[in-house]
Amino acid sequence: MNTFDLLSKNMQKKIWEMKWKQFTPIQEKAIPAILTTKKDIILSSATASGKTEAALLPILSDIERNKTEGLKVMYISPLKALINNQFERVTELSDSLEVEITKWHGDVSASTKKKFRSRPTELLQITPESIESLFINYPNDVAKIFKHMEYVVIDEIHSFIGSDRGVHLQSLLSRIRELNETNYRVIGLSATVDDYEVVKNWVNYHNPENVTIIEEKGSDKRLMYSLMAFKDQKTNMLRVDLLEDMRELTRESKAIIFCNSRSKVEEVTVFLNRLAQTEGVGDTYYAHHSSIDKKEREYVEKMMQEAKMPKSIVSTSTLELGIDIGSVDLIIQLDSTFSVSSLKQRLGRSGRQSGSEQTLQMYATDEDNLLQSLAIMELVLEKWIEPATEFILPYDIAIQQIISICAQGNGINGNELCRRVLTNPAFYMLEEEKVILLVKHLIKIDILELFDKSSEIIVGIEGEKLLRDKDFYSIFMSPEEYQVFNGSKAIGQIHKTPFVGENDRIILAGQIWTIISLDDELNKCYVVSGKQGKAASYFGDGGYFHEKIGEKIIELLCNDVEFEYLDEEASLLLTDRRKVYQFNGLNRKNRAIFNDRNEYVMETFASTEVATTIYYMMKYLGLTVTKRDYCGRIKFIYDSDVHKLLKEMETFSVSEEELLKLKAKIEPCKTKYSDYLPKELLDELHAKRAFNLEKTINFLKKIEWVIIQ
Repeated sequence: MNTFDLLSKNMQKKIWEMKWKQFTPIQEKAIPAILTTKKDIILSSATASGKTEAALLPILSDIERNKTEGLKVMYISPLKALINNQFERVTELSDSLEVEITKWHGDVSASTKKKFRSRPTELLQITPESIESLFINYPNDVAKIFKHMEYVVIDEIHSFIGSDRGVHLQSLLSRIRELNETNYRVIGLSATVDDYEVVKNWVNYHNPENVTIIEEKGSDKRLMYSLMAFKDQKTNMLRVDLLEDMRELTRESKAIIFCNSRSKVEEVTVFLNRLAQTEGVGDTYYAHHSSIDKKEREYVEKMMQEAKMPKSIVSTSTLELGIDIGSVDLIIQLDSTFSVSSLKQRLGRSGRQSGSEQTLQMYATDEDNLLQSLAIMELVLEKWIEPATEFILPYDIAIQQIISICAQGNGINGNELCRRVLTNPAFYMLEEEKVILLVKHLIKIDILELFDKSSEIIVGIEGEKLLRDKDFYSIFMSPEEYQVFNGSKAIGQIHKTPFVGENDRIILAGQIWTIISLDDELNKCYVVSGKQGKAASYFGDGGYFHEKIGEKIIELLCNDVEFEYLDEEASLLLTDRRKVYQFNGLNRKNRAIFNDRNEYVMETFASTEVATTIYYMMKYLGLTVTKRDYCGRIKFIYDSDVHKLLKEMETFSVSEEELLKLKAKIEPCKTKYSDYLPKELLDELHAKRAFNLEKTINFLKKIEWVIIQ
């Protein structure tokens, strides 16, 4: 039987109506696997390869053939915007099958949610935070809702694995499984997954062998790419000729211009629109990031879908995932992404139409970004991406889930509470005595309350305060923000910083505003249109540096390979940087330490955790460490023999706990629930997330250091 014949008759009819000529490769593989096996499945293939349909065509066919009332499919997305964006697409697939869909998130009306609770539809689109809200606000309904659910589809599953949100979701799914009578299957969708053993354990911890990986490698798309350098020696401002080149590229194209920070998005949007206006063209560039009001973002997404004239979006990672803005001709990356997987995701946003090319233009504004952009591009071409990793010691997330479990049952026996935490796959690495310690501490500080006679635990007074906060459903910290208004129109948010005041001029949503008043009590900022301004500063724009990227940078510096996709300025910068390494005879096993009259710069190009550990080892040894950067470059002052220092670091015998005491004074560990952890667990969490002494000492021992005067 061919793939098409496996689908239900009405689904076959729908495919004919949509005039599909053939299935994509991932669909050809996925449809039989979903319909003829009972296994959990991970679908891994390039962006725009039809993964959503690969999952839903067979699932909806199965639902239609075995029609019963109630929720059958929960479709989990990492973003509300992704749910809104896909709702019509999913509805189009299901409308002729008499399969009803509900979307559920914070912006959905109370009447829609009430209707779903009373009569659940067959398919539910939802975020992890909204699943949490179901457990908290409607504990009497969750058993009925999830009782007969057969499928959980997780979109962009790579965005959850190895993250705090992933632990949260894994815990919620485990709690749902306790209510579920059908042993639901998980179907995960991703364009960038590696290390499938971690993925299998995340999906089905108790039976990872029941997880099938269906992978469609590579793409038949032709890839066009270029890397240009525009280094400015004097200022952090972007060079005008860079912006002019960007304007030239996008004048007749529909593009996404990716930046690494929200403030840079705003800066680029304003200057590109100024260039367009000098040509007699109206606004052509639109800003898109998480601090712009939702309605503004949705307007931009809709406008881009329908645009016939060349228009471009300047965006952070908010458009890295699969939000549909129609076909895109060109991807521009300003300075390096933080990871290989991120560049791969962004690259996949172009060339979606059949027969079209994927086109990528990268710009580097300094030597570090040039080296990192080149290294990451080469790793993309080698088809390497960062492997999936496990999240370290989720004590803080366990606090939120403990409160949620107590609230769900309006109280729970203490032994049963600990059992539910310890048997939850999200917390498999937590030791029993430490979970008991955590629960006792939460009782001590009134997060929980214990009734001695019955051994029942309920949410305590302080826990109720957390529970009733609107931010309880998410596990990530939200910085304090002003809501920005122009009259009654919401523009977006800016973070509260000492540098925000009345009469200041800011750039937000691609326009310049003057702040006329600030209301600290209501957290509101009122603005009027301005003429000049600077982009607002935001916390949290950053990423993790993987050791493989550092190794690739060293490889690039130590060889003579030329790259045709570099422009002349980029080639000259690379050649100049190489001269230092090659003149001093460095190879891949070496790292450089530059010395200028007892001021040293150590270029580790190590992972973030190793570089952080080295930094605090130096601090512990009494060195004056003046600077460290994203690439693992550490600047320090030392007036003795550096070789002796390196040997002392290789034999460093101080415990992580001792090192932690120093770090805690400079950079305290701060998560959303860290204030409620007993010190013993907080220190353990802090040490394990901040340091890796064993890995660092091994790194120091294997490296041959070269002192360059």
